Amino acid sequence: MLKSHSCGELKKEHVGQTVTLAGWVDRRRDHGGLIFIDLRDRQGIVQVVFNPEVAKPCHEVANQMRSEFVVRVSGEVARRPPGTENLKLPTGEVEVTAHDAEVLNPSRTPPFYINEDEEVEENLRLRYRYLDLRRAGMQENMMLRHHMVKFIRDFLDAEGFIEIETPILIKSTPEGARDYLVPSRVHAGKFYALPQSPQQLKQLLMVAGFEKYYQIARCFRDEDTRADRQPEFTQLDLEMSFIEDEDILNLMERLFIALTKTIKPEMKVMEPFPRFSYTDVMERFGTDKPDLRFGLELKDLSDIAARSSFDIFTSAVAGGGKVKGICAPGCAGYSRKQLDDLNQLARSCGAGGLVTVALGEAGGGGLDELTQDMVRSAAAKFLTLEQIKEMAERLEATVGDLLLVVAGDASTVNTSLGALRQEIGQRLKLADPGTLAFAYVKDFPLLRKNEETGYWEPEHHPFTRPWDEDVSLLDTAPGKVRGKHYDMICNGLEIGGGSLRIYTTELQRRVFRLLGYTDDEIEERFGHMLEAFEYGAPPHGGIALGIDRIVMLLARRETIREVIAFPKTQSALDLTFNAPAPVTEEQLTELHILLREEEE
Repeated sequence: MLKSHSCGELKKEHVGQTVTLAGWVDRRRDHGGLIFIDLRDRQGIVQVVFNPEVAKPCHEVANQMRSEFVVRVSGEVARRPPGTENLKLPTGEVEVTAHDAEVLNPSRTPPFYINEDEEVEENLRLRYRYLDLRRAGMQENMMLRHHMVKFIRDFLDAEGFIEIETPILIKSTPEGARDYLVPSRVHAGKFYALPQSPQQLKQLLMVAGFEKYYQIARCFRDEDTRADRQPEFTQLDLEMSFIEDEDILNLMERLFIALTKTIKPEMKVMEPFPRFSYTDVMERFGTDKPDLRFGLELKDLSDIAARSSFDIFTSAVAGGGKVKGICAPGCAGYSRKQLDDLNQLARSCGAGGLVTVALGEAGGGGLDELTQDMVRSAAAKFLTLEQIKEMAERLEATVGDLLLVVAGDASTVNTSLGALRQEIGQRLKLADPGTLAFAYVKDFPLLRKNEETGYWEPEHHPFTRPWDEDVSLLDTAPGKVRGKHYDMICNGLEIGGGSLRIYTTELQRRVFRLLGYTDDEIEERFGHMLEAFEYGAPPHGGIALGIDRIVMLLARRETIREVIAFPKTQSALDLTFNAPAPVTEEQLTELHILLREEEE
């Protein structure tokens, strides 16, 4: 190699040794006679001293060096003079006195500072991603990702799993999002599809008898991107035979507790991981992926509201709806503007409006001291003081707190209060950023009705097994059928999902028909699966977890773009390669493709 040591490994035990280093100039300081270079490679930074009295030709080379030049240096490791140590660096007790140096490659002035953790406009970072990846924070993110994936592989290997790669070019099948299609050159007019997940492939591996499979799988979905979504992403894909759902959930719990304690020990994991039913989590938190690092649970106030003279409350309850609320602690002093913002948030979720009840001022004592004059609310004249106190007690509020109350149909009430709960949690910084709150959500409905088409659609995917006791409802009440589906959530994000699978031809065909497929369509799209099930398919199930989202949580970043080496923008553009891009007419002809003018 061109170097004998990495920059970051030099310590006081290397003093007196002659070393050869290679890397990038992080900083250059000219102190008249002496030139100091902070030399950086992936392992760290070390100070190199160029003294003209020690090696004049070497000093002349250092005169040419600038930030981000690629250089090679040989010299002797020495202790730094007393008082000049840099204890912030692992190498801060030593320096290298240069005897020989060469510039391997100069560098243009970068479009942003590599050696400073300054805010840089994201599109500029993505345009020069190869420079952005040199920055310390991005290098840490990539190393964290590497260590996490390695830990997962080692853990699952010890659990008896086998890693099997599955094809990237497969058949287009419905998985819930648009496929990326790949035209075939040798089969004119036909297309491969990039996998949205290896769903059918891993089920076929269970039929093949592997029993415990996993893969760090690349997946592709042609859908709108968000902070935690990309057109191409990586997931831990896992499938097991002869198991129940708790076998998978317990395995994942052990994996992620061990993973966090090993590679991110400074973070706290809340354990054991709680299990919620879909119905329960929606009632308590208003979302199926709540942030459990803080409370503020939704509470039903319908019985109290029904006794009031407030028409908005009484009409909602009489119409079969609900009145529910949450407590915003210490927010009784919110301004009209702040209250209007919360009202707009509730309305954006479909609510008719938000009723706020401010309970006096902070430090005003307990609820026993609350008087009608202390209450600020448009609804106050329709509520007795006792009713207000009842609501406050149920929401675990006290004087100085703000009650947020919504009335309407149950779904809208839960959704709007769930959004308000998350907003208040962020405003008040209630969630500990150093804590990971994992949980499972189970017992989702198997199907949902598409009101536009009139067909039922899978809540998860069409291969999810219904509850055994609900199978008889498939023909009479499909909306009441529960699926053996489970989501894994953490800190307000869904990080993965899975299910026990259908493994008999008869039941799978029955579900496909319910989804609106004709027998011919079933055979054309899924005939290979149905045939495989006739050759002794075992009961099986699995889970798929988003590697990118999990690294994002461990790295405490806001988007998954921060933990992917070369991500796309939110409009699915690759700014480094300027993709997607046109192709030549010759390429289109080879693929038997004729482009059509887009209609205005």
